[in-house]
Order: sequence, then structure tokens, then C-alpha cells
Amino acid sequence: MGKSVYIAEKPSVAQEFARALKLNTKRRDGYLESDEAIVTWCVGHLVTMSYPEAYDPALKKWSLQTLPFIPKEFKYEVIPAVAKQFQIVSSILTRDDVDTIYVCTDSGREGEYIYRLVEQEAHVTGKKRRRVWIDSQTEEEILRGIREAKDLSEYDNLGASAYLRAKEDYLMGINFSRLLTLKYGNSISNYLKTKYSVISVGRVMTCVLGMVVRREREIRDFVKTPFYRVVSTMDASGQTFEGEWRAVKGSRYFESFDLYKENGFKERGKAEELISFLTEEQPVQCRVESIEKKKEKKNPPLLYNLAELQNDCSKRFKISPD
Repeated sequence: MGKSVYIAEKPSVAQEFARALKLNTKRRDGYLESDEAIVTWCVGHLVTMSYPEAYDPALKKWSLQTLPFIPKEFKYEVIPAVAKQFQIVSSILTRDDVDTIYVCTDSGREGEYIYRLVEQEAHVTGKKRRRVWIDSQTEEEILRGIREAKDLSEYDNLGASAYLRAKEDYLMGINFSRLLTLKYGNSISNYLKTKYSVISVGRVMTCVLGMVVRREREIRDFVKTPFYRVVSTMDASGQTFEGEWRAVKGSRYFESFDLYKENGFKERGKAEELISFLTEEQPVQCRVESIEKKKEKKNPPLLYNLAELQNDCSKRFKISPD
């Protein structure tokens, strides 16, 4: 019986799989190996789409005459910075003593794409391939995912959509970055007084940049607007709590032009008018309309991984991921 390979998207996840499987592994360069299994990992993307010059050296020079660039067949190549890990993973996936590959990359389109590119460039054939689909990295969830792993072919549509999205990103980025740079790059560099300027365009990055710019304009154009809330301290069976007035549907002020928000007035006088109306009868009586109670079951938080640690450090201490 041959060995099983478990391939994860990053080293920390691979170690979680090895721990959950209770494997007595020895640390190798780029993988963990025991008598019955091998656990290895990518480091994000190991393979990427080739730039136009890989199709024709003449395309290295940007020119309007060569646009749009739409190849009939797309080329792929190993990313130089992670070529060593690709060679390690490739040699493991094609080993004669390996008969089953468990794909443990992240459960989603991008994780699917990362593995399939590696398999494509490593020319893996004749192996059973099982897809592990999990929602977290707890031991129970990892073991369930392995136990219920389906044949990789069950996820072919997901893989196809990942390839399609990558091609869309590639074509948009390559063509529009070159087009806009050739059309407007000189004007921008003259304005910025730089030697040259490149205008980067992408399916996601351009949209996100637009959102950032719009939000920044809103912040710069923001004008402080004071508004007035009505709050009261109430007593209920000997317990006091603070309540805030809100204009709910069916109430006197619902969707009134006097409101700044549903819990505040534009003018102080209108807020005082409401207080006078509410205090016409003394003492003011309140009625509890409903009480909602619910129980929530929460698991204790897992130990930090690098991404979560960076997120918390960024929020609390303003330390950048770099």
C-alpha cells in the first residue's frame, strides 16, 4: 500500500494536519514524512500566468499596435521566488510510492486554483486525488474533512471558475494597464515630475481604489452636524437602566423631517418639545413590550496564527504587517 500525501496551502496549516493525524513525522526540507504519510505545503501561489514576453519577446515593449493581447492558449510558469518549494512539492506528488493525494488547500476557489496549478505544472498522473473541505482547523474538523473527502473531480466546476477568473484578471490587468499607461502615463509623470509613471489596472484593485478615493472625499468634505437625543433613566422592579428614545414605525415622529437620525433631532427645541409631551403626566409610565433572551455557545479561541496576530497588532498597536 502506497503513501498518502496531504498538501496544504501554507506551512502552519500543514502542521495542524500532521498534528490532527497523530503522525510520527520527521522534518524534511519543505515537508514532513512518516512511515505512512507525507505532509507538504505550498507557500501561497507557486505557479502564475506568464507575461506577454513569454509568448513573444517583442511584446515586452508596450505598444498600442499590439493591443489587445488575447492569447489562444495561456502559458504558466513557476514563480522564481518559490521555485525551490515547487520542486519539492512536485517531486513528492510524482513519487512512485505515493498513490493518494489529499488536497487540503483552503476551502474556496483560490485554494482550488493554487493546487490545480501545481498539479498541472508538475504533470501529476495516475494518483487518486481527494478533496478535503473544512470550515476550520480544529482537530475534529480536520479529521471529519479527511474522512468525508470527495474525489477531486467533484470540484472540477469550481476549478474551472477559478481558471476563468484568473484569465479575466490577467487580460484586464495586462491590456488596460498598458493602454492607460501609453495614453496618460506621460501626462501623469509630467504632473508628478517623475521620469515615468505606470497606471496599474485590475479587476479588484481598481474598484477598491475607487472605494478608497470616494471614502476619502467623504471624510474631507464632512461637516460636523450636532443633533439632540432624548434619554431617560428608568426604574423597573427596583432595577434602573438608561433608555433612548427612537422614532419607530407608527410613532409621531417616524420619518419626520425634524429628525437627524431615528434617535435624534436636528434642533434642540424639537427635542425639548418631545420631552414636554412625554412628561405631561407625572410620573412618566413606561411599559416593557418584550424581552428577548438567548444562549450562545462559543468555543474558546484558537491560538494565534500569523495572520490573526498581524490583524490584532495592526488594530491595537497600529503596527503594519511589514
